[in-house]
Amino acid sequence: MNKTKKIAILAILLPSYFFGAEPSAFGAGDLNNPNPYGLTSTETVLLETKKNLNKVVVKSNNQANEVESLRQRVDGLQTIIESISTSSHENRLKIKSLSDENALRNEYEKRVSKSIGDNSEAVVINTKEIEKINLLIIEISKIVDSINESYVSKSEFNSLVNDVNKFKDLVAKELKYNTAPKKSSNEGMSSGDIETKAKELYDSKNYSQAIKYYKQLVEKNYKPARSHYMIGEIEYYSKNYAEAIAYFKKSASLYAKADYMPVLMLHTAISMDKTGDKKNAATFYDAVISQYPNSEAAKIAKKQIK
Repeated sequence: MNKTKKIAILAILLPSYFFGAEPSAFGAGDLNNPNPYGLTSTETVLLETKKNLNKVVVKSNNQANEVESLRQRVDGLQTIIESISTSSHENRLKIKSLSDENALRNEYEKRVSKSIGDNSEAVVINTKEIEKINLLIIEISKIVDSINESYVSKSEFNSLVNDVNKFKDLVAKELKYNTAPKKSSNEGMSSGDIETKAKELYDSKNYSQAIKYYKQLVEKNYKPARSHYMIGEIEYYSKNYAEAIAYFKKSASLYAKADYMPVLMLHTAISMDKTGDKKNAATFYDAVISQYPNSEAAKIAKKQIK
């Protein structure tokens, strides 16, 4: 090759060499450069591949983080599941215990039911007895209420008991006279004569003898209202107030319009007052005053009330 041709070839190649080497000298083709330039087609492919790899790495890292997060969640869920499993086991034990208790209760109820069935007749009898007891309780409650309403002091109660006992003795005596009357020493006397004799003895305050004659009149059923009244008067003046009340009551029941009624009611009131029956005594005092306002008995009743 002649010298002229060599120079021509160098003239052509040198510019290409310099232009091709210049980018490498100034960073062209540097794939690590954030903004690479002057890349060849191969380098462009490599750059894209590198970028894709970076994306894959980032995505892989993100997925790894997500996997780690999921693993932690799974661990938490595992703990919760284990706690639930433990609680479920305990609940199963409790349920089994309750089931056993329920079975025992059912067995007990069956036995009780069987026992009740076997003793149904006894149950009916017991029910009737309970009803009787309930009725008795109601009656006792009424009695207690009545006692509370009419409560009296101990001294008044004792006095009432004594009066009741005397009244019982009096009733017993009356029954004795009615069932087995004694022979009178004045059998030859008429009923009118016996009354006259009894009145004479009463006026002379010989009460022990007068009462015998009046009781004979009662046995003969001769003027029974007046005879009972006179016996009541004898008992009254003898301070046997309970006996007096009983005879006054009998007399009034036989004839309530007798002329001696004001005195009978007054002496009944005083007798009740003496025995501690203040409430009924006040009632009788008021009755004397209202029914016989102009009588001497009414005047005395007013004084007794004051």
